[in-house]
Amino acid sequence: MKTLFVSAFLMLSFISVNVFAQEESEVVTDEEIEKFAVMEDSVMAFYEKKNIELIDMIRNNEVIEGAGRYNEIKAAWDDEEKLAEIEITDDEKAAYEEILAFMGSLGDEVRELKIELIKNDEILGVATFNKVNKAMKEDPEVKEKVESLQAELKEKRTEDEDTESGTGA
Repeated sequence: MKTLFVSAFLMLSFISVNVFAQEESEVVTDEEIEKFAVMEDSVMAFYEKKNIELIDMIRNNEVIEGAGRYNEIKAAWDDEEKLAEIEITDDEKAAYEEILAFMGSLGDEVRELKIELIKNDEILGVATFNKVNKAMKEDPEVKEKVESLQAELKEKRTEDEDTESGTGA
């Protein structure tokens, strides 16, 4: 009986050490957090750039003639009766469909870029992405660090863009 108790105690000790070792290996480093945040900021910068293109496409569309008409078409789009009411032309339909196609491709492009950055071991790597992503879900401190760093990167990027465009200080 005593041998069984000692064996059980040793097994539990071994399991505890093994679990502790696994937890220890899952510690996320500041470098990994920075890589993750930089990757996310790169994706966000790309999205913002493409979103500006979309807004320009809507505002400067020669056929639709601005955001007001775009919004009118958008509100009536799935209703043939409403489209007839607003007297949409075939050219406006084609222009609106082109905008919709761009919007649809935008999500795909952003997703493809993110996957490409995640898979690139020099930028982030799948293992690091999974490790940091998991840690963010399990540890509010890690999530806060990532979000804080992302905010700093966005602020710096915005300042740099303002300086480049001549609107900054």
